[in-house]
Amino acid sequence: MKVLVTGAKGMLGQDLCPILEDEGYEVIETDIDSLDITNIKNVEDVLKSNMPDFVIHCAAYTNVDKAEEDTENAEKINIQGTQNIAQVCKKLNITLVYISTDYVFDGTKTGKYLPSDKPNPQSIYGKTKLGGEKAVMQCEKYYITRTSWLYGHHGKNFVETMISLKDKDLKVVDDQIGCPTWTVELSNGIVKLIEEQAPYGIYHVCGSGYTSWYGFAKKIFELCNLKVNLSPCTTDEFPRPAKRPKNSIMENNKICRNWETALKEYIELRSE
Repeated sequence: MKVLVTGAKGMLGQDLCPILEDEGYEVIETDIDSLDITNIKNVEDVLKSNMPDFVIHCAAYTNVDKAEEDTENAEKINIQGTQNIAQVCKKLNITLVYISTDYVFDGTKTGKYLPSDKPNPQSIYGKTKLGGEKAVMQCEKYYITRTSWLYGHHGKNFVETMISLKDKDLKVVDDQIGCPTWTVELSNGIVKLIEEQAPYGIYHVCGSGYTSWYGFAKKIFELCNLKVNLSPCTTDEFPRPAKRPKNSIMENNKICRNWETALKEYIELRSE
């Protein structure tokens, strides 16, 4: 089986590609230098020349705060780029796996969000990712995998930011809750959907359990054996350009492990 990955040089792609190879897939790694998703002709040429069984679409505009002022580029990459990928996948009968986000929800629900819950994004980033979801739904064969609070060894993320700030007095938001997700867990979840030939549709592929950003930071420092002057704060005390959902807890039907178990493994591998 042949899998083409967009955004292969990104934080997720750098974990996903070797995991796919370990499972026996032939992996075609593409990134901006080899595939311009905003150019429909380029997308068609690349997909036709490789004819993969699956396209896993990781490439995205992911700077949540910058998207508020850089709307044109966020829409061009997350909506138009995804429309191009979806259109060609449909034409060539290729199964499309799309990476989406908890930011498609407004965060006002009490309890866990289900894949069937109605999205209501509050930020430009969330709106453009939902636009991508709608484009993907035009395909006959697709998996939309929503994830949240993603971190990994190959990119800028909350875990590494916290560790880099260990010598400072830190205030971290305690009134936003969600499901921290290691890129390896997301990668394994995607492989599981493909391997088990799960019904096409929307899935929540995120860490099991939940915490606040403050609770996440506290656990990071605990696992790293670091004593840090850490205190909780509210969202209002730490304003950001893009509005974040207060509740990002998603029901994942045990596709991924508990977030604390995964984080412990991440930290252990980091220190080797």
